[in-house]
Amino acid sequence: MEEAHETQALLPSPIQYATVPVEAEALTEQERSNTPVVHRSIDDDIVPETATFGRNLSWSSAYILVISRVIGSGVFATPGSIVKSAGSIGLTISLWIAGSILSGCGLVVSLELGCMLPRSGGEKVYLEYTYRHPRFLASTLIAVQAVLLGFSASNCIIFSKYTLFALDVQPSEFQHKILAAGLLTAVTLIHGRFLKAGIWVQDAIGWIKIFLVAAMSCTGIWVILFRDRGLQSPEHEASNISWDEIWRDSNWSWGLLSTSLFKVFYSYAGLTNVNNVLNEVRNPVKTLKTVGPAALFTACGLYLLANISYFLVVPIEKIKSSGELVAALFFEQVFGAHVGRTLFPLAIAISAAGNVMVVTFATARINQEIARQGFLPFSRTLSSSRPFNSPLGGLLVHYAPSLLVITLPPQGDVYNFILDVEGYPSQIFALAVSVGLLVLRVRHPDLQRPFKAWLPAVWLRIAVCVALLAAPLFPPPDGKGDVGFFYATYAIVGIGIILFAVVYWYIWTVFLPRWGGYSLEEEVEVLDDGTSITKLVRAYKI
Repeated sequence: MEEAHETQALLPSPIQYATVPVEAEALTEQERSNTPVVHRSIDDDIVPETATFGRNLSWSSAYILVISRVIGSGVFATPGSIVKSAGSIGLTISLWIAGSILSGCGLVVSLELGCMLPRSGGEKVYLEYTYRHPRFLASTLIAVQAVLLGFSASNCIIFSKYTLFALDVQPSEFQHKILAAGLLTAVTLIHGRFLKAGIWVQDAIGWIKIFLVAAMSCTGIWVILFRDRGLQSPEHEASNISWDEIWRDSNWSWGLLSTSLFKVFYSYAGLTNVNNVLNEVRNPVKTLKTVGPAALFTACGLYLLANISYFLVVPIEKIKSSGELVAALFFEQVFGAHVGRTLFPLAIAISAAGNVMVVTFATARINQEIARQGFLPFSRTLSSSRPFNSPLGGLLVHYAPSLLVITLPPQGDVYNFILDVEGYPSQIFALAVSVGLLVLRVRHPDLQRPFKAWLPAVWLRIAVCVALLAAPLFPPPDGKGDVGFFYATYAIVGIGIILFAVVYWYIWTVFLPRWGGYSLEEEVEVLDDGTSITKLVRAYKI
């Protein structure tokens, strides 16, 4: 940390928000001139920074952090809802292929920005670096999104459902919520108290998940080869998977297809997960350039084979009505009641638990970066790595909203609704990041770019973001979405959160300072553990 700070202090920076640490304020002018200045200028983000708890992530750990985030509950839980919206096998497979390509476009945008700005925080760093005016707006939007939408509720819910399904329990809603909340609590405690042990556990679960999905993906081929050799009939007619039939009942409503794409994107949502923790990655730029593409190709192949296996084994009508249990029905159909209803669903529950671990790991670092910038209450406490040399404060910020989302809403279609609500604001930020990349190419063409995104991929990513954001303007025939609510409810909630952030920003940074006769200034402080933070203080006009 000290070396990184000294390096930053030597950089010429056109915008200097940083000041002398607070501890030096009481010194004499001569003593102060000899005190090293700690900079946290936004332009210093081009300099790599090492976390106070060290660079503990090797290439394989970074790969697992990505692939375990990607392969969570999405491929097990979302196909039923996607098939229900799309209506046909052909359109469903097309959505998965399109989603894979478009996710790759989003990945190359993050690769260019991540290699250019190799700091923890991901989108927070890129948006703050690009959109500096209005002052504090980008940081406030990121902070509100992280607190209100940065939760792990969906995979906790899947863990609970599959675990109880495997144990052949007919659970009450209370039991569902208690088990999901228990997983969230356990993961938070592990990462908060045992940092390196938590990394080891999530690595182990990640490799188990890769083996699990690979085995499931190959089952479709096994079904074709041995269908007439004793395997239980998959209850399919051959015509159901012929070219003439795979497009039957296709639903081309853009309003419903857009929510299906949100779910496909959710299944690829972890491709940029390593961008959020670059302060802890060894050789961050080199690792970043290879980990994401490797995870993308791995997930794309496994996802397509897994969906084909579903269609080969489970009748499409059962898939449409399966909810989040399509994978459980698949295993039961192939391997019988005992194995299918117990071992494999339990393995899927473990997979969801691994996803919760890596999401919690990365989101806690984002929360810690937001606290370091002074945009959370009790920022000194939340920024510190004490007492266990871990981002415990960031973990607690992640824990609170996740627990509320798990315990307060009723069960039922809450899982799919959560995915849609998360997806819509995410597209707004994805659009801002993609446009920001083009802005930075014009504004700072001299910056080093170890990776440069293919320009058509950037424009395609922008076009898709715009199309998805416009989807609520195209209602389905019955006016209802895939969760039984008004079809645009997810967009209304997502936009409401963004508007809340804008109003909060205006009151906090514009209205109150004008009314109170002060301005918000940034001061830098170094905590006892070596973490540098920015304090937002009131400077009254004389």
